[in-house]
Amino acid sequence: MPPYAGIATFLGAPQRDRPAGGRPAVAVLGAPFDFGTTYRPGSRFGPGAIRAVSRLLTGDDHPELGLSPQGRLDLYDAGDAAPTTADIAGSLAAIREAAAAQLQAGARLLTLGGDHTITLPLLEAAAAQHGPLALMQFDAHSDTWPGTPSARIYHGSWLRHAIERGLVDPRATVQVGLHSPIDRATAAWTRDRGVTGLSAESVHIDGVDRTVERIRAVIGDRPAYLTFDIDGIDPGLAPGVACPESGGLFPWQALAMLRRLGDVAWVGADVVETCPPYDHSDVTAVLAATIGWTWLCLLAARA
Repeated sequence: MPPYAGIATFLGAPQRDRPAGGRPAVAVLGAPFDFGTTYRPGSRFGPGAIRAVSRLLTGDDHPELGLSPQGRLDLYDAGDAAPTTADIAGSLAAIREAAAAQLQAGARLLTLGGDHTITLPLLEAAAAQHGPLALMQFDAHSDTWPGTPSARIYHGSWLRHAIERGLVDPRATVQVGLHSPIDRATAAWTRDRGVTGLSAESVHIDGVDRTVERIRAVIGDRPAYLTFDIDGIDPGLAPGVACPESGGLFPWQALAMLRRLGDVAWVGADVVETCPPYDHSDVTAVLAATIGWTWLCLLAARA
């Protein structure tokens, strides 16, 4: 079937609710939620756009790993965790429950966002099974702002809540691609908790291999979660994001770093903040789909 025909599931995977048995199971879940954004709305349309363009990645193998996720994994598309319009707490609870159902069924989970708020309930579900997680975060922003009394949980505060709730170990948390403005109090809070921040500039200067060494030193061999905010990429190369910040990573750098981390004990991943109304020729959605596909190829290589 050509990539523009048929129902748009991620990588053309079958749509079902549970693993089929046999091969290692990975579920793809959509989280069309953008009630936590502070600038551009529209990332609620991210899962649909990513699924549509992901079909370009079917039928062939990864050019360096020499395999495909469909060839080695029980990969299936579990549909969307349906949000309740204007109900942030209820929507996040629905995402947590949908994620927990897949994890309890024995699948690892790749989630397509949605704004970055969705990572908090995903971490709640993953940490319930594995305990405090190591975290690798591609992002322009630290996402450790305190919020306000009336809006404490949003896409700029999810990591602060994850740390305070013990879902992730801050000393096993590394942020890659940072390049946004940040107030001194938030920056100090993040450093004081032990989070490692690697700026986009440091990646450009130090190179991919040196950066990967630093990532490995932080994550270690404990269960780890990957969250990839597309705004970590320079907006000239990924314009369809909720909060563009000039001076980010190149797509090839992010993909090269991810490919070199195949031996990390990944328990889950998400790709967030793709905002199709601001995308041009689907370039951001194609990148988001390629990141998800690459992560699945890493799992397939160890299957």
